[in-house]
Amino acid sequence: MTDTAGRSETQGTSGRGASEEELLRAQVSQTMAATPAVDDAAGPDLATPPVESLPEDVPAEPETGRPGSVDDSPETSAGGYGVAADAKYVPFDVVGPTRRVLRNMSEVRHFFRVNDVPVFFVGATPFNLLGLDRWVRNLSYVSYYDGWDGAHPRIFTPKDKPAREFESGEDINNWLLRHHEVRAHIESRTPHGTRPKIALVFFNEETEEICEELGYDLILPKAELREMLDSKLVTTRLGNEVGVPSVPNILTTVDSWEDLRRQSEDNGLGTDLVVQTAYGDSGKTTFFIASEEDWKKHADEIVGHEVKVMKRINNVPVAVEAVQTSAGTIVGPFMTELTGYEELTPYRGGWCGNETFPDVLDDETRAVAAGMVRRLGDRLGQEGYKGFFEVDVLVDTDTKDVYLGELNPRISGATAITQVTAGAYADIPLFLFHLLQYMDVEVQLDVDEINERWAELAAVDVWSQAVVKETGPGVARIDKAPRTGQYFVNADGELVFRRAALDWHQLQNSSEVFFMRIYGPGEFRWKGADLGIIVSVGRLQRATRDGLGLSIRAKHLIESFRNMYAVTPLVRPAGARGSAGLKA
Repeated sequence: MTDTAGRSETQGTSGRGASEEELLRAQVSQTMAATPAVDDAAGPDLATPPVESLPEDVPAEPETGRPGSVDDSPETSAGGYGVAADAKYVPFDVVGPTRRVLRNMSEVRHFFRVNDVPVFFVGATPFNLLGLDRWVRNLSYVSYYDGWDGAHPRIFTPKDKPAREFESGEDINNWLLRHHEVRAHIESRTPHGTRPKIALVFFNEETEEICEELGYDLILPKAELREMLDSKLVTTRLGNEVGVPSVPNILTTVDSWEDLRRQSEDNGLGTDLVVQTAYGDSGKTTFFIASEEDWKKHADEIVGHEVKVMKRINNVPVAVEAVQTSAGTIVGPFMTELTGYEELTPYRGGWCGNETFPDVLDDETRAVAAGMVRRLGDRLGQEGYKGFFEVDVLVDTDTKDVYLGELNPRISGATAITQVTAGAYADIPLFLFHLLQYMDVEVQLDVDEINERWAELAAVDVWSQAVVKETGPGVARIDKAPRTGQYFVNADGELVFRRAALDWHQLQNSSEVFFMRIYGPGEFRWKGADLGIIVSVGRLQRATRDGLGLSIRAKHLIESFRNMYAVTPLVRPAGARGSAGLKA
């Protein structure tokens, strides 16, 4: 693929004579030649974080695979500069300019290893892109909530956080970007003359105005375009244009139960229906209607709006992330979704996690679904969209037909496990293809080859994640909460904290799980609040006669983490609202 947007030529300015420069280059080459080779296929070779970055009661994490900074990197040979595997530590005038045309994965990996442009992921939590700092030098996180209590060296959380209500994820992000501590932090990590890159899950035109005023590059499609594509009705129409069908449906308006029933029967949809409004998050505006009683529960949210009325089918929801590039769409691994489990979420049909495993789809169905996602992605490109997006695909369990479910034109909650799959380690995490679309670099890669490789590697991964929401009514102050880190179940069936951990990349088998705490002591929980996230290398669902259900192990983990919270019930205070969701 080729991306030349914003490209400019860069040249060295060492100022030394040619003979001196050639001599120094020769010294670097000799040192690197004497260094054992690093196997890129095994993933990035990274440094252990400084022990002093962790509180005294938190054990240091062995060989976490974290990239060090220039200041704390070990110095070896060639004038005191790190060479060997960490070529990123050799200064610009020693190694010369970074290659600006990247033609293979080795060059792409090296480009990110030596990246000198700061990239900040800003959000309520760092969860969506957590761990990508292992791959991208100068990538870090600005987060409202810090489940590590200051121990994660790549996460910055402002200390000045007065109690206030947040109405949305956009509200949180805009507040963070304006915050005086955040602005100072970004400035301190940005070289003079460089525009820092800002990535977010939720943003709007206000976010764009803030970034423009502050001199930040918002590395996302325009908010106006994203808003237009976010409509389920627009997605349906675009899909129809390129042969990506939705479940049998009509796009219409209805004003009564009788009107809904008449229109659905006239169009062969029956009376067991799923009705969706144009915009909505995690099942909150998806309504299951099979009777007048069901209609009365949701009529106020449907009447007066154009809606999508679908025939209700027996289906398996499957999620997939993809990146629209200048050369075509790259499709990631397919994942089943965890939706509507009462143990995890109070919202019927609400998203609460994902799983990827070898049998998510058979080869034939995977090929059909991947082709649909590529066509849809290429159609988005015609609208001017570039970068990351997520698609929910529905597979009819009775007919095996594959349908378009929803489009989320942004980073999604599924990204967290996409980036630890075999495809990510064979090439690069999927989100890095997004970054390449917004960096000062030209890329010439074979998209067809990448898609074939990712499809072949999809049969070796088993990863799961579950978002634990508060399901009960009322508001409570949290007095005690589980720590972020690795846990295991001991011989007595008890869930035990094993050690502090920066992310889930170190999990070895299904006996271990990673828990990322969102709300901690002194904060508040209420119905629908995201309490924390469980990540596992083992499955959390099992096949049942009715489809999929939570496994005994999953229910035990969820219950055990819930039991680690101690709370004091109270009347809802100002500032009780928080993360505003993790997935678009």
